[in-house]
Amino acid sequence: MLIVTTENVPGYRVTAVKGQVFGVVVRSRGLAGNIMAGLRSLAGGEISEYTQLLEDARRHAVDRMVKNATLMQANAVVMMRFDSSEIGQTMTEIVAYGTAVDIEKSP
Repeated sequence: MLIVTTENVPGYRVTAVKGQVFGVVVRSRGLAGNIMAGLRSLAGGEISEYTQLLEDARRHAVDRMVKNATLMQANAVVMMRFDSSEIGQTMTEIVAYGTAVDIEKSP
């Protein structure tokens, strides 16, 4: 399935708009990960435990969005975006969302 952040896909035209589609993931780093991340934050720099957590969560959210778009019988998602928020002090919500559409090659 083609996923783009743009409204249009060069060389293609939208033949049907299926509607809004999204994938949601809520993740929490375990106690050991939080301790390691806390120790790394004292020294400054990238906290790889959280970077990996967020990369995995974004991939999982996109996978869920694609699954939902497939259920809507779409073959592409346009205007895809990510959103995130904190739930409490230990959980992060990641949402991938966009518009599920059918596209075909332009003549």
